[in-house]
Amino acid sequence: MSSSGIAEKPSVGIPPDDLQRHMTLAQPDKQNGLAHIGLVGDTYTIVLAGKDTNGRFCLIDMHIPPGGGPPPHRHDFEETFVILEGELESTFRGKKLVVRAGDTINIPSNAPHQFRNGSDQPARLLCVCSPAGQEQLFLEIGTQVANRTTPPPKPDEEAQQTLQAKTKELAPQYRTELLESA
Repeated sequence: MSSSGIAEKPSVGIPPDDLQRHMTLAQPDKQNGLAHIGLVGDTYTIVLAGKDTNGRFCLIDMHIPPGGGPPPHRHDFEETFVILEGELESTFRGKKLVVRAGDTINIPSNAPHQFRNGSDQPARLLCVCSPAGQEQLFLEIGTQVANRTTPPPKPDEEAQQTLQAKTKELAPQYRTELLESA
């Protein structure tokens, strides 16, 4: 144990630099090449996908309008949210907490959770999923939109039912389970 109280790890050789991998620069407000996905009334911009991080994680820039947010769900990967603007009502294992700009929350794998923007202003957050994969589900079920803040089209009842059925069918392939609303 070191003098700082942190357990020292045995020295292990670091693998050589993988020259096949490249640095990624993503600019969500400027770059046209990023995928902007409209889903559940929110807009999710895929900033870094698994292909960019060798599958280690994905990074999603989330624009959550008033009233927005996903339904209750859980998944077998870690999910971290960094709140950049606004505030959200976060529900974790049935307990509600308001998180605001400057806060960071981590959702452990397998834990039931959801968030909702209960304010009258949009919220912006960065979401890190580790390992990557969640972004692929969003790409499969969401609707491509123009930019980071473009709201998705409002589906009619039939389109909403189709989306729910598709989500329910695909979610298990992406290690996600939709839960009943409380």
